[in-house]
Amino acid sequence: MSKTKTTIGVSSRQGGNSGLSDAKKAKQDEFYTQLSDIENELKWYKEQLRGKVVFCNCDDPFESNFFKYFALNFNALGLKKLIATSYVPSAIAGKQLPLVEIEGLKPDGKEPFKIEINAVPDANGDGATDLADVEYLLRHEANIATPLKGDGDFRSAECVELLKQVDIVCTNPPFSLFREFVAQLIEYEKKFLVIGNQNAITYKDVFNLIKENKLWLGVDNGGTKWFRVPDGYDIQTESRKKIVDGVKYFSFGSIMWYTNLDNPRRHENIPIYATYTPEKYPKYDNYDAIEVNRVSEIPADHAGAMGVPITFLDKYNPDQFEILGITKTWFGGANKVYPNQTQVSKDGTNSTVSKLNDGATLKIKSPPSGETYYIVDGEYYIQLYARIIVRRKDKI
Repeated sequence: MSKTKTTIGVSSRQGGNSGLSDAKKAKQDEFYTQLSDIENELKWYKEQLRGKVVFCNCDDPFESNFFKYFALNFNALGLKKLIATSYVPSAIAGKQLPLVEIEGLKPDGKEPFKIEINAVPDANGDGATDLADVEYLLRHEANIATPLKGDGDFRSAECVELLKQVDIVCTNPPFSLFREFVAQLIEYEKKFLVIGNQNAITYKDVFNLIKENKLWLGVDNGGTKWFRVPDGYDIQTESRKKIVDGVKYFSFGSIMWYTNLDNPRRHENIPIYATYTPEKYPKYDNYDAIEVNRVSEIPADHAGAMGVPITFLDKYNPDQFEILGITKTWFGGANKVYPNQTQVSKDGTNSTVSKLNDGATLKIKSPPSGETYYIVDGEYYIQLYARIIVRRKDKI
């Protein structure tokens, strides 16, 4: 497992756009979610959390804002138990709460451990439970924090045994292991709310779960979010970096919440007003569907299949639409396979490639200016980003 955790004051692992690719290449996988982002999403699930055992299995409690959120709100949420496990010490370990003061743990903080909380009493008698009460609990209850025998990997035998005991998993898993992490949750039939990159929508296993209505998006999706990173993290783009009170942050876009917990967003109908015309909504050359390049432009008078951007899922109501597929070759929905083609890049450079088969393709009359296009047997085509093929249920 990689070092994807969340901290007792700031963050959780995030990735997005080129930042995610860069992080993978550099093996830099420690991104910590801000508490405000966790609060903005978790507020929609409070009733579903009541009486439940929550597991943060990619979260060092001394770094994780997921742990901090659930510990501080343990009584308000009516949790039955909170469990958090650490993997290996991160670059910011111990900065929120000194490890040397934690009962039952080695002072060097170099061992993986678990924390199990069954109650958060008002230790200081101020009439409320706050971080001071959580700190007191960790410092004085020897059975709360205990070392793990293994490495704390979510796939380890110890962590799997803990997983079997819980009701809901809420964390920021390693993006590089997102498929495997979600597969484990499905295998053990767990409820979950986890963070991932928007590109995960197009993963075969993840998309099939979405299509089968076994996984969907949360509420506070997309946009730019800032994540805490270790001091030594290399951020080359100045606009994506900021330092607040000596803490370094990195901005990512296209971050999504993935869940199988119900939320009100997925029961709201998408407003539909547009009028269909063949000119405005061209048909794909390799899929039996029309192109709708914005969710706001879904036509009200079209009964057939439509290709919509993957951002559609942020507004998707399963009672309003049926998901038919996705324009990826692994899905097998294309009705046409192209021979080798010539790709013409934005700068006019030509190179023979075979990439036109993965995605929805539109035939065009003439080469576009400033846009990558393809030439197949003397005809011009453009390839679009992944499209989700949908159909309105009231038109079936």
